[in-house]
Amino acid sequence: MKKNKILSDGVLAFILIAVILLIDQFIKIEVKTHFCLGESIHITDWFYISFVENNGMAYGMTFFNKLVLSLFRLVAITAIGWYLRQVLRQKHTTGYIVVLSMILAGAVGNILDSMFYGLIFEASTPFSVAGFVPFGTGYAPFLQGKVVDMFYFPMIVTTYPSWVPFKGGDEFIFFSPVFNFADACISVGIVALFLFYRNEIEHLSETVKGAFRKK
Repeated sequence: MKKNKILSDGVLAFILIAVILLIDQFIKIEVKTHFCLGESIHITDWFYISFVENNGMAYGMTFFNKLVLSLFRLVAITAIGWYLRQVLRQKHTTGYIVVLSMILAGAVGNILDSMFYGLIFEASTPFSVAGFVPFGTGYAPFLQGKVVDMFYFPMIVTTYPSWVPFKGGDEFIFFSPVFNFADACISVGIVALFLFYRNEIEHLSETVKGAFRKK
């Protein structure tokens, strides 16, 4: 019975990761090959498809240079994948597998941009749409491609009151980051992890400690 559960949850994790990656990459390639950089389509007043690229982490954040960040992502993906495999071998809930799979798939989705987009695409510009090029002749080396973002939800657009120091009269936008499907999967997965799987987070700490003790 335990073997069957491991097999079924392992298959579920594989299918979920594969589906998320397919959706994420399909959206990104469609945007990359049909939009000029900075081009935006108005869907509603609070939802735009807006093509931007970034060198940083989720939602365009940047803390390291591009190569260091890509290497950090590879280490993080390896660690998450290793932990997911450990969880599949032990007592667990299916929901926890789903959450971990979402986080892993989102991380892989963004690293694929960094790994390969610079090798297979022309550079996007505000005046031209990028196309495919022979492998290795694109706009950036391996691991230094830019991540494609497109979802923009400016749910509130207003101005700061004049009495606000330094910001008075400036535009205020809530929610201003532009993100992609992979970012959304990571965010939903992390929020669900802290809301519903706190005991499993403690288990994560014990698993990591146990792995180091075995060494």
